[in-house]
Amino acid sequence: MEIPRPLEALTKEVISCRLCPRLVAWRERASADPPRRYAGEGYWARPVPGFGDPSARMLIVGLAPAAHGGNRTGRVFTGDRSGDFLFASLYRTGYANRPTSEKSGDGLRLEDAYLAAVVRCPPPANRPTPGERDNCLPYLIRELELLEDVRVLVALGDFAWGGALRAIAALDHTLPRPRPRFGHGAEAQLGPYRLLGCYHTSQQNTFTGVLTEEMLDGIFRRARSLTEE
Repeated sequence: MEIPRPLEALTKEVISCRLCPRLVAWRERASADPPRRYAGEGYWARPVPGFGDPSARMLIVGLAPAAHGGNRTGRVFTGDRSGDFLFASLYRTGYANRPTSEKSGDGLRLEDAYLAAVVRCPPPANRPTPGERDNCLPYLIRELELLEDVRVLVALGDFAWGGALRAIAALDHTLPRPRPRFGHGAEAQLGPYRLLGCYHTSQQNTFTGVLTEEMLDGIFRRARSLTEE
């Protein structure tokens, strides 16, 4: 799939970013001292750009790459259990051509879907600071500008919900007062976009049944129905 030049230029800019010293140090530390199961693998250890169909009508927004997932493979939600759960659902609901996402170059393609994150480097304890979020947010804003066909945003978790709200507001779309609150299945119409809330696909949620396959599939089926209205 050919990537439009402006989106390709943004990808290169993301990859070269070093704005957050704490995150730079953390991503590089993770690559230098991997767990035994990844010993000897070459880590990406750079910010992780968005991935998917440039003509997508649905944009999925996550929190940040995992230290030994996207930070290792160089592709968002790739190489960890959260990604396994996510891509299996995208396959079942017709957005992906295969149910697994193992590494860059594995033949995975998304159709009508694009994946991004609020923060592009793995944060310690999965907790970015507000400053780190704000440093990264312009990348999500510009992705929204460049992905001209997007009409639905699926926010995986409260942090992604907040980041999506900020990105949409930065594009001069007025947000309702009070601001819409996150919840699984929550919806908000924000200018030309419909924002859908979904529990994050973290093991903490999927192993405990807080988020099930049926619940996640339901979110993506709802997203498709909204893009086809």
